[in-house]
Amino acid sequence: MTDPGVKYPDQALKERFFAEVTVVLILEIDASGAVRKATVEAPQGHGFDEAAVAAAEKLVFEPARRNDKNIPARIKFRYAFVPPPPKLTGRVEHQTAGSPIAPASITVRTADGAEHTTQTAADGSWTLENVMGGPTHIVVSAPGYEPQSADEELTPGEETHVVLRLLPRKAPAENGAASESEDEPPVQEIVVRGERPPREVTKRTLKREEIALIPGTNGDALRSLQNLPGVARPPPFGGQLIVRGSAPQDTTTYVDGTPVPIVYHFGGLSSVVPTEALDKINFYPSNYSAMYGRGMGGMVDVGIRDPKKDGRLHGMAQLDLIDARLLVEGTIPKTGVTFLIAGRRSWFDGWLGPVLTAAGAGVSTAPRYYDYQVMLKKDFGQKASLRLLFFGSDDGLEIFNENPNAGATSFSGIGTHTSFWRLQARYEHKLTDSTELKVTAAVGQDSVDIGFGALGFTTTELPISGRAEVSQKVMRSVRANVGIDMIYSPYDLHIRFPRPRPPGVPAGGPEDVPLETTQSGKRLFGGMYTEWEIMPWRGMRIVPGLRLDYTSSTQSWDISPRLNLRQELTSGSPRTALKAGAGIFYQPPGPLETDPVFGQEGLKSNRSIHYDVGFEQEFGPRVELSVNAFYKQLDRLVSDGAGNAGAGAVYGTEWLLRYKSDERFFGWIAYTLSRSERRPEPTEPSALSQYDQTHVLTTIASYNFGRGYRLGARFRLVSGNPYTPTTRGAYDATTGSFQAATASPPYGARLPLFHQLDVRFDKTWTFDSWKLSAYIDIQNVYNHQNPEGITYNYDYTQSSYVSGLPILPSLGLRGEL
Repeated sequence: MTDPGVKYPDQALKERFFAEVTVVLILEIDASGAVRKATVEAPQGHGFDEAAVAAAEKLVFEPARRNDKNIPARIKFRYAFVPPPPKLTGRVEHQTAGSPIAPASITVRTADGAEHTTQTAADGSWTLENVMGGPTHIVVSAPGYEPQSADEELTPGEETHVVLRLLPRKAPAENGAASESEDEPPVQEIVVRGERPPREVTKRTLKREEIALIPGTNGDALRSLQNLPGVARPPPFGGQLIVRGSAPQDTTTYVDGTPVPIVYHFGGLSSVVPTEALDKINFYPSNYSAMYGRGMGGMVDVGIRDPKKDGRLHGMAQLDLIDARLLVEGTIPKTGVTFLIAGRRSWFDGWLGPVLTAAGAGVSTAPRYYDYQVMLKKDFGQKASLRLLFFGSDDGLEIFNENPNAGATSFSGIGTHTSFWRLQARYEHKLTDSTELKVTAAVGQDSVDIGFGALGFTTTELPISGRAEVSQKVMRSVRANVGIDMIYSPYDLHIRFPRPRPPGVPAGGPEDVPLETTQSGKRLFGGMYTEWEIMPWRGMRIVPGLRLDYTSSTQSWDISPRLNLRQELTSGSPRTALKAGAGIFYQPPGPLETDPVFGQEGLKSNRSIHYDVGFEQEFGPRVELSVNAFYKQLDRLVSDGAGNAGAGAVYGTEWLLRYKSDERFFGWIAYTLSRSERRPEPTEPSALSQYDQTHVLTTIASYNFGRGYRLGARFRLVSGNPYTPTTRGAYDATTGSFQAATASPPYGARLPLFHQLDVRFDKTWTFDSWKLSAYIDIQNVYNHQNPEGITYNYDYTQSSYVSGLPILPSLGLRGEL
């Protein structure tokens, strides 16, 4: 057997993922003993799968034989990856002359107590390999010189270079004075070669392999975020992210640093970027980097992966009851340009409408959506790259009531159309070993058209956005980041709607008279920021930041100081860390809030002050516990008719016990205990927010049984949504109907507890050059009728619950080349 071995992947080192990982491969071996095809049985991510496949294709086996003839064979093969040890190098010099000192003895004591010794070469250099990572004590001595020591933190896969400058040993003079006049202390210089950790101290990242297999999400990437701590359960078909009790519009979303208006297609059935095109999803529930602004809730940055550049053509096709999708990627011959083309289109509009009609529902519906992504990327050596990305989304829905009655609550139809597209260019260049430049620019269009009979809302925006950042290493433990970002967005707006009613105000009053406005204008947002990454001592990371934002609609500047702290209490595994953060976040008022007819003049930006403390504890290489306590102070909130008089608070704790995925299993338990309150005006008492969910418990487990079989389950237990009770009010003789009377305070009652079990089963078949998967994803397995709302009879004397989704199975097929 010929085995050239396997290398720990560069991607894992870049992502600072240091763990022992085993990748199981299914090898197709021809009659000569060569590997024709290698397929990963259970993806591990972080570049391990690609590294294992590349190494396996170089294997040569003794041919299998039957009846004295060589025959093809199919076997399992395992690659075990071990993080590479750190490399420690250095140089010993005379402090003032700078000349090399040789011989000099170097003694290195690592965290396990072992000592390693070496001698300097004639040029003063020295090298030690295969030393243990973690805290390391270095002592240097040389005849005639004062000894010198240093303490360093060694990281697997990185080279740490230590320059130590020694003072000559002082000899007593005849008068008792020292023979040397230098009083300077010994000087040392340390240079670490490797990828620095991310500047954000607290974030949650899901692997693409886990995302695709979470039950109840139909393998969709952004829907998987709803299973993390701090994220409330959205209502059925309500494509929203409700983060730590904030309104959905308070959470900003980006695709590789470019803001996008929506993350979900209609009803939250799927996200606007398919899982197959994703690199990662970074989710920050609060206290995120100063490079992001204009939001006071959470932040999601979706990273689209680069095309594969192994010179081969790859493809994927998938069909289920919801949509069909296709992806093709590869390299354009003789250009060095890689490409990725992907698209998706829903097709339940082809069967859902006829099913409803056959069931006698009286309402026919034709929802549909599609999205697309086209990417070109060119690397200019190893230090610079240019990437062009064109992506977009389009949603349409029409609901017609074929049997409207004459009652006041009947409707004839609803129509919505939402779309956006972006053309993005991203340039990255590592100018020197200590200086990096990143520039991203994008142009696009956002359109919304919503109609309710004679009422409607239409808006079109043409956003032009850009951001640039320079990252400079100032010294060994300090890095400065300076950047700017801007958005220039001309818009057209037409609205015909009644003015929005405050919570608890019944329908049917004079507020329900439709108002109409048509506006055209321009919005300009400009921002600049600086952020420093400081590591003053071992394991400590301090990230202070300052952001300055200008908003044309308020004609004002907002200053946002932020600070994040992280202290690693241990080195190596198991890891223990403490973390804390605080910051101010501003969110400009929206176009409707500053509209002369529907909004108010003289508004300022909404403000939120975030506070976070927490800790992380590892229990071995796979199990980790994360606990956070948070408090958000809300003020200057835009309140209908009262300017920026609104206020509120959100506080709670989050727990995440997670088993990181291996070749067999992944899962986690997430629990959030929180309270979200609002006060529209200072004279009014605080009341629950409509987005309050006191308890949110989510458990997920997925197990690979081997031979392509995998079974997973998700269970959720969530407090019911708050609502405002309604009772019988006055009789309106003009319309012949009763008016509702609402109780106080708003959202003073709560729906019953929500609970649901979802199950997903996958089966994968591996062939010579492609792979086929089939799955069934069943939501609400035991068909629990979860109350999602309240409906009343004609005079509001009786009420009943509106149930959510019944049992909902989804079948799918997926082929990969």
